[in-house]
Amino acid sequence: MTVVQFQGKNTTRGPAAPKGGVIAALDIGSTKISCLIAEVAPAKHRTSDSEDKSSLKILGVGHQLSRGIRAGAIVNVDEAERAIRLAVDAAERMAQRTITEVYVNVSGGRPQSRLYTWSEKTATGLVSPRDMDTVLNGLLNQVDPGRRSILHLAPVQYHLDDAKGVKEPLGMYGETLSLELGVVTVETPHLRNLTLAIERAHLAIAGFVMSPYAAARSVIAEDEKALGVTVVDMGGATTSFAIFHENHLVSADIVPLGGQHITNDIARGLSTTIAHAERMKTLWGSALASQTDEREMIAVPLLGERGVDTVQQVPKSMLTGIIRPRLEEIFEMLRDKIETSGTAHLAGRRVVITGGASQLNGVREVASQWLDRQVRLGTPAHQAGMPESAHTPGFAVCAGLLNYGLKPDPHYALPKAKADEVERAQHGYVRRMGRWIADSF
Repeated sequence: MTVVQFQGKNTTRGPAAPKGGVIAALDIGSTKISCLIAEVAPAKHRTSDSEDKSSLKILGVGHQLSRGIRAGAIVNVDEAERAIRLAVDAAERMAQRTITEVYVNVSGGRPQSRLYTWSEKTATGLVSPRDMDTVLNGLLNQVDPGRRSILHLAPVQYHLDDAKGVKEPLGMYGETLSLELGVVTVETPHLRNLTLAIERAHLAIAGFVMSPYAAARSVIAEDEKALGVTVVDMGGATTSFAIFHENHLVSADIVPLGGQHITNDIARGLSTTIAHAERMKTLWGSALASQTDEREMIAVPLLGERGVDTVQQVPKSMLTGIIRPRLEEIFEMLRDKIETSGTAHLAGRRVVITGGASQLNGVREVASQWLDRQVRLGTPAHQAGMPESAHTPGFAVCAGLLNYGLKPDPHYALPKAKADEVERAQHGYVRRMGRWIADSF
C-alpha cells in the first residue's frame, strides 16, 4: 500500500530511500516494456542545493515490445514474463549489474478515486498530536476498499474551524479539526497478476505506483504541483490522468483508449498493415490540417496484396481526418472523467501531457481545445547517463519510478483492526471466486 505521510505523526515510516547502490524501474505498458537501472549518488557527492532528481546516474536502459499485456493488464503470463526478462536483461547487460527488485507502474486495474472527510473536536482548543491521530484514525476507519486494493492514500487538506487549506495545524488554536483524504484503489486480481509475472522473472516488487503519478514525478515542476495540475499519460492502449493539489495526489483514473487505437484506425481506414499504419502515424501523422494536405500524397501498401501495383496513393488530409476524431474522442472522455471525479475544482488551469502517444503532432492543440486549460508537453528531466533515446515522453513513467524509488512516499498504515478487516475481506473474496471457478468448470 503506497501512502503519503500525514503531518504530525512520524512514527510509521515507509521504505527508506537507498543510501547508495542501485534502483531499478519497470514500466509495463501495452506496447512497450521499459527498464531503467540507476545508481544513487552518495550524499557527499551532492551539492547543498541539488535536487533528488540530479542525484541519480542512469546505468542501464532496456526496452522490449510488449507481449501478453492488453490495456495494461496481464492476459498471458508466459509471454509477459518473457518480455519482462528481455527488457530487464538488456538493462542489466548495459549496467553490468544484476537487480533483484523493481518499482512497477500500474496502468490498468480500473482505478477508482474517492474523497473522504472527517471532523473531530479538539480536546483543549489547541491542536495536539493526539487530536491529529484521532482525526486520522476516524477518517481511515471510513475507508472501505471492499474487494479492491488500496494503491495510494493522500491527504488533500486540513480544515481548522472555517480556515481551509491548513498545511500544518499542529500547535494552532481551533475548536474543530477536519481532514480530507484522497484514496485510489485498483482491482486486487490485477495487482496479483502483475506480481505473478514479475516474480516469475525472479524479481521482487519494491512498490507499485500509478502510471500518471509516476510520470508526474519526472515531468512537472514543484510550483505546478502546488498550484494544481493535471498530468495525462498517453500510453498505447490507455490514457491515464492524475490530479494534484497542494503537492498531493487527489484523484486518478484511466480512459481505455490510447495511441494503438489511432494506429488501428489508420490501418482500417486505409486498408494497410498495422506496422505500416504505425510508420505513417510516426512520420506523417498530425491532428492539424494544413493547406498542402490535399496536394501531398502518401504511398500506402494495401493489406494482403503484393507488388508495386498494389500501392495506393492517398492525400495526407485523409490521414489527418482519421487521426483527429480519435484524439478528440480521447480528450472528450478525459474531460468527462475529470468533471465527474469530484476534484475538478482542485485541478487548476494547467495540464501536462506525456507518454509515447503525446508525441503525435497536434496533440497539445486538441487537448487545449477539449480540456479548456493551458497545456504543455512533458519530457522527463535530464539525468546523468541517460541516453537521448530515453530522454523522451515515452520514458516519463520509467524515469518517474526511479525518482519515486529515490524518495518514496512514506507509508501510513491503516489502523491494525481496519487493516485486518480489509485483509480478511479480500482473502474471502478470492476464496469465493476460487470455489465459483472450480464449480463452473
